Amino acid sequence: MFFTYLRRELRRRRKAALVVASGLALGIALVIVVTSVSAGMSAAQDKVLQSLYGLGTDMTVTKAQKPPQEGGNGTRPRFRFDARGEGEGGDGEQSSDMVVPQGFETLDAATVTRVAGQEGVAKAVGGLSLQVVKVNGQFKRGELRRGQGGQGSQGGGRGSGGAGDGVQGGGADFDVNSYSVYGTDVAQPAMGPLTTSKISSGRGFQTGETDAAVAVLDSAYAQKNKLAVGAEITVKKTVFKVVGIATADSGDAAANVYVPLKQAQALAGTPDKITTVYVQAADSQAIGSVKQAIQKNVPDTTVTTSADLADTVSGSLSTASSLASTVGAWLSYTVLAAAFLVAGLLTSSAVSRRVREFGTLKALGWTSSRVTRQVVGEALVNGLIGGALGIGIGLAAAYAITAASPSLTAHLGGGGGGGRGAGGGGRMFGQGARHAAAKAVDVALTAPVSLSTIGLAVALAVAGGLVAGGFGGWRASRLRPADALRRVE
Repeated sequence: MFFTYLRRELRRRRKAALVVASGLALGIALVIVVTSVSAGMSAAQDKVLQSLYGLGTDMTVTKAQKPPQEGGNGTRPRFRFDARGEGEGGDGEQSSDMVVPQGFETLDAATVTRVAGQEGVAKAVGGLSLQVVKVNGQFKRGELRRGQGGQGSQGGGRGSGGAGDGVQGGGADFDVNSYSVYGTDVAQPAMGPLTTSKISSGRGFQTGETDAAVAVLDSAYAQKNKLAVGAEITVKKTVFKVVGIATADSGDAAANVYVPLKQAQALAGTPDKITTVYVQAADSQAIGSVKQAIQKNVPDTTVTTSADLADTVSGSLSTASSLASTVGAWLSYTVLAAAFLVAGLLTSSAVSRRVREFGTLKALGWTSSRVTRQVVGEALVNGLIGGALGIGIGLAAAYAITAASPSLTAHLGGGGGGGRGAGGGGRMFGQGARHAAAKAVDVALTAPVSLSTIGLAVALAVAGGLVAGGFGGWRASRLRPADALRRVE
């Protein structure tokens, strides 16, 4: 009897049922779209952070920055060239490489072992980030030109020049080239910045190449300098053979050139030194406690997690994420609440128009609870219909967003690794280190719809039906048979 009456009433009141279901569908679809877009933005942000961190990395440990008054040690980066006299190639080409750790801040290599020994740490790997500045060019001697009244002693003696004497020509012409080199632990290839790139040509490092003079180049750097697998590059008089070309999965690569860690330490003249420790936690839910343990037990370090780096993300990705999490979420829930309220009011209004019907049913023996169950059942079916429509609309909108894949830009600020130059001369290279850590990454926005989102939509549909049925059922339970008799013509 319940389902027969329910089917008849829904068929007879199709327009009213469609209005209630459409209102609920709009609110539910908006919730699905906002939820899926937020999930897509979280995935995009994770992809952006991986391009800076490295796959499998939960946090990084770097040297704690010192206040300016404590950081200066009087060391200034400088270039030195050989002094060559006449006949010794004084006009020849001069070249000098300066290799310094990014930010001039380093940690002892033993820090990796200390970090790995902390509770909750699954794996720790060290790396050395270097900035190389190559100055290449030549000095050219000037020529002494004498005026008409000039006199000079023979045999190279000191002369007395006239008013028109002077040195003409000569000078210096030097080219400055700056690029980044990263020393990676070849025995631990599963962690570190190189894991965000895929080998597109040649091969990666082998575990036995700890002391080998081999290098992997970023594809953009290799293309710019017309280098390929098998070529050779020279860094501070050390010749490295290029064994592979790597292409970054997203955004810029972590470095232009990758070499084994020991080779990088030798280039910088910093044996047993690193700039960064990459840490993988045993439990992704315990990253906060692992960070606290490292900060407590490994002094003079700065621990940076993905959550810390997320705060430095700006650009259109950050703006869109903020809009989705604030304006979008509030808008969707406001529309949903309004849809619930409208559905309840429409159901209550429909009950008021069915006073004679319900009063007659009560006169025939229907109890108030049975009338209430009938009204709630009708409203619940309307809610489920609205939920089905809302899920369909929401899935279609999410698919359209994923198909369009709008591009968002994320600007990453430097993490814990950005350094401060030591002394006046080092200031330029401190800024270079921060610039290397800060980069822009373009990511495509998707709107994945998970099963939990579908479950949320179904729950909202049921809740909407119950809210509407609650309004109508309360109104129906208060009707009396006498009300129906008064309305009989």
